Amino acid sequence: MRSSNTSFINKIKKDVIVCTKLTVVLGIVFIVINQQFTVKGMAYVFFISAMYSFVLGLGNGVINEYLTTKWDWVKETNKRVWAGIIATFLYTVSAVLVIHYIQYILLFGYDINDFFKGLLIWTHLFAIIFSLGVAAFFHAKSFMVNWKAAMTQETTKQEIVAKTETAKFESLKSQIDPHFLFNSLNVLTSLIGENPAQAEKFTTKLSKIYRYVLEQRNKDLTTLTEELKFAKTYMELLGMRFEDAVKFNIPDAVSNPDLKIVPLSLQLLLENAVKHNVVSSSKPLTIHIYEKDDYLIVENNINPKEAIGKSTKVGLQNIADRYGLITQKGVKVENNNKTFKVSLPLLFKMENSMYQDNLENSKYVKAVERVEKLKEFYQNLASYCLVIPFLIFINLRFSPGFHWFWFPIFGWGIGLTFHFLEVNNYNIFLGSNWEERKIKEMMDKENQTKNYR
Repeated sequence: MRSSNTSFINKIKKDVIVCTKLTVVLGIVFIVINQQFTVKGMAYVFFISAMYSFVLGLGNGVINEYLTTKWDWVKETNKRVWAGIIATFLYTVSAVLVIHYIQYILLFGYDINDFFKGLLIWTHLFAIIFSLGVAAFFHAKSFMVNWKAAMTQETTKQEIVAKTETAKFESLKSQIDPHFLFNSLNVLTSLIGENPAQAEKFTTKLSKIYRYVLEQRNKDLTTLTEELKFAKTYMELLGMRFEDAVKFNIPDAVSNPDLKIVPLSLQLLLENAVKHNVVSSSKPLTIHIYEKDDYLIVENNINPKEAIGKSTKVGLQNIADRYGLITQKGVKVENNNKTFKVSLPLLFKMENSMYQDNLENSKYVKAVERVEKLKEFYQNLASYCLVIPFLIFINLRFSPGFHWFWFPIFGWGIGLTFHFLEVNNYNIFLGSNWEERKIKEMMDKENQTKNYR
């Protein structure tokens, strides 16, 4: 709470400095334009500039900051928007009328009976609409600053989810790689005719591999024991396929049963070793898996194939990215043209607590879409408040006999109103969360229909 108050005071101090500078700049400009070079004339100009700058500018700034402390832009967007619209409108109208009363009645000597007549009424309207446009711009700026700060953390979370899902997909894709599956089925076909008993073992191991994939695909971490057990089954399957062309050394026990690893990472590394190297009796592929200095090391000799498909290295990069998102320890890759070594960090838990949050991608996407609509609405509102006063000025200046400015005021205003309703998903008329309630209602009806069939 104290930190929030300090931040509020600091922002107001900055606003005071800006308003002071604005008073000086506007004062100098209007002194030159109006040729007010007497002490009294300059004092009037600076006083009027200060009223507009501090009463309208600083006043709206204080309201903006205060409302932001009361209602969060991200969590309570609707309340913050409505509070901003009502408070800004009431304050701006009141402030403009007070300033104009001081300026025109007290300083310039206008008759009080003419305050809401003739040219003054259009002067009030012009100042109010223009001030609302400026206020809308600063409210929009405040919204974007707060939204950006909130979305920085949310974006990080979504990046974690996206990369995790990409990595899981890559692992599944490599597991069900058409070439691997095709080769495995070919081996199985040949074994059925030559050695039915061996074919049965091959089928059993193949089913274990895919069962493990299905079990692990939604996990963030798995135990090292389970992953090594899976790796051994996978290598035995490769051994049945390549016979003595593949040799492997996988430990039967681990140093600590609580050690964890990213699931399916070993399969990807083993499959890559087979994919990128010659596997033959004359040039056997030898793979060693062992622990060292809190890392699990997967090492194989290099016998590069002369022609292989273009490697995207997406799988290995995704493993590295996933580790980078859940721990400070990174994946190490070493290649000395004789051996290829990948070191995977051994973990006890995920160090990045954000990753463990229950994130709902659909809500995030809806929030992003809504903020884009809100940005467009604020741009539309600011444009309306800035353009309409100039249209009024042009109309009254060049063709005062026909007030055509009412057409864009009402036409554009109606469009602006519907734009605001769209941003709020028409909740004003249909109630909050009406869309979710309607979807649930339709799904319930669909489920009831299915149950009757």
